[in-house]
Amino acid sequence: MTAHSSTHTSAIEVVALTKRYGDGKPAVDNINLRIASGSYCCLLGPSGCGKSTTLRMIAGHESVTSGDVLLENRNITSLPAAERGTAMMFQSFALFPHLSALDNVAFSLKMKGVAKTERHEKAQHLLERVAMGHLLQRKPAELSGGQQQRVALARALITQPRALLLDEPLSALDPFLRIQMRAELRRWQKELGLTFIHVTHSQEEAMALADTMVVMNHGVIEQIGSPHDIYNRPVNEFVARFMGGHNVINTPTGKVGVRTDHIQVVGAGEQVPTGHTAKLATVTDVEYQGTYVLLGLQDPASVHSASSTAEASVMLSENQFSARPFAVGDVVQLAWSPEAAHALMP
Repeated sequence: MTAHSSTHTSAIEVVALTKRYGDGKPAVDNINLRIASGSYCCLLGPSGCGKSTTLRMIAGHESVTSGDVLLENRNITSLPAAERGTAMMFQSFALFPHLSALDNVAFSLKMKGVAKTERHEKAQHLLERVAMGHLLQRKPAELSGGQQQRVALARALITQPRALLLDEPLSALDPFLRIQMRAELRRWQKELGLTFIHVTHSQEEAMALADTMVVMNHGVIEQIGSPHDIYNRPVNEFVARFMGGHNVINTPTGKVGVRTDHIQVVGAGEQVPTGHTAKLATVTDVEYQGTYVLLGLQDPASVHSASSTAEASVMLSENQFSARPFAVGDVVQLAWSPEAAHALMP
């Protein structure tokens, strides 16, 4: 695990946080994490890595086996969800189908005994803030997915939380709307100045949104850092492969990661650039992606294995590929400079 420190105030801190179900391996295994106040943090990883369980423990929707959850230096580990100062925005939005957008947003204030006029005034203000002021009386079934998400966001914000927790909030949306809504989430987070903790399995989504990314696997944190740092310098093979855009290559001095766009492809009998490391490979796939061509490559010795798949990939610009096209079956040399490779921990 990579240590994370910040000069900013920590909005959320988890200390030795663990969750066990029965006698099996922990779903979350003794993790430590500080999330700076006013930042956008994404918990990222494959299904079953512990990211949603971590979020639910922070929210108070999941009991803690051991460890602590702190909000602005206040221990909230044993507090019920409603008393923590956090709010949760669920993947399904979880709107009441029989209530209007206005009453959905105002519902928690109604439960607290706030007068109708006051709670509706506050709910209307938030709906206007998320560009839903003109649809106050519509019920969820009469709203699009993006509009439902705006209502869900306003409903979460009406409790004036110190941190907003988002559990895969974009996964129910179509790809075009997902891109639009992540831009809006980022804008709202900056305008509100709130701490957002967002669970996702999408590397692209996390990189677009996060100030801090937390990559998890098997209940532990593999790496913490900015999107730029994690993409360019994954600490180990898991992070490199999970984030994509990297090749994990065994060399005589150990395992290294090299970005797919930092590798040159040279014909088998051609001269490799001076100072570059070279490795033979066979082209197994050629995919045209518009602005670039993606080559799948494999060790020539295993190219006829029935179970083998592409071991490496290289991204060539459309112009590069047009000037020097390669075809499936070609034996080539992969070449990279020392600066393009960085060592990976086991």
